[in-house]
Amino acid sequence: MIMPQLSQLLPIGDNLLGTIMQLAFFAFFIVFMFYGQRIQIYIILREVESSLMRLKFMRDKGRKIAIDTIKDIGKPSTDPTQRVDQFLEYFAIAPVNMDPSGVIQKLEHLLDVRDLRFKDDVHLMAPQADKTQTNNLENMLEAALALNIIFKIMRHFYILGKKTFSLFIIMQLQMVLPLIMREAEAYANALKAFTEGQPIGDGAGALVAAKLMLGHKKTQIAKDVVMAKVPIEGRTAYVIKAEGPGANVGKPGEAMKRIIEENDGKIALTIVVDAGLKLEGEKPGEVAEGVGVAIGGPGVEKYKVEEGALKHKVPVNAIIIKEDIGDAVSPMRKEIFDAIDPAIERIKRLILERSKEGDKVIIAGIGNTIGIGQ
Repeated sequence: MIMPQLSQLLPIGDNLLGTIMQLAFFAFFIVFMFYGQRIQIYIILREVESSLMRLKFMRDKGRKIAIDTIKDIGKPSTDPTQRVDQFLEYFAIAPVNMDPSGVIQKLEHLLDVRDLRFKDDVHLMAPQADKTQTNNLENMLEAALALNIIFKIMRHFYILGKKTFSLFIIMQLQMVLPLIMREAEAYANALKAFTEGQPIGDGAGALVAAKLMLGHKKTQIAKDVVMAKVPIEGRTAYVIKAEGPGANVGKPGEAMKRIIEENDGKIALTIVVDAGLKLEGEKPGEVAEGVGVAIGGPGVEKYKVEEGALKHKVPVNAIIIKEDIGDAVSPMRKEIFDAIDPAIERIKRLILERSKEGDKVIIAGIGNTIGIGQ
């Protein structure tokens, strides 16, 4: 009874090829039904593993570049490899924020300690480096540190997903992988810029300020920040930027707050110029304007400007030069450099429209000023 029924399902004599195809389909269906998720996990793990190997290569290359550059510039008496490896494991713990009162001041203190510690470590590793070179080496090491952190976090979730065989962990890793790789490649490109002291995309705001203050007397107004009084369209403009040409961002918020206080709040207009992250489909180098304090980072400097502007009712305007995340830490593209003059024209138009002759205004060029003097 069984054999005739089986022969009807699998008519071997009539169509051998069709029978084989049916058997193969049934076998594939059964295997996929029971093992489809495991097969999917193996495929995703192979893809993540390939990206992890690329990350490891970038991390190791960044470490080697850092060691070789320190040896070449700093002329240390001992091998700096051990100190570099210790630096790449550096971490900072954020202050407790359950009680938000005073958290900005705590964060600023920790950032100051971190900055001082980094500079001291660089000086110990590269005793022959001057101030500009020390700042460049510090930023180079921070880029290598970022690559190390990205690699270790990716490796952590890869191993965790492999151990637990959790499809949800592995799929989340796969989904964010393209964005993480873009960020890692940006830091890898940054190593060359910091090693050679080249201007980077993040320095667009600093370059605007440098062009405005060219030929005018500069004074130090805050930590690592210079200021020049520049006559623009019949107004007195306090133009500030981080002190270059070493890799530096300074404390522009402190400088702006001090200028506002020293003038008893009689500032007609504040214009903050910075690089801004563009959306996909937008062209790098596009200039846009708005309101608010265009200062990135942890928010300490932004908080200072907002507090001073609120106290004295100073209007705050922003101009951004759009660029990709990879452009921000890579050598400055021609499109971004070409946007400097249009940004200055926007500044002059804002001054004419939003202030009167004889008024005082603040123009702050925000960003890393590596390769950009004053």
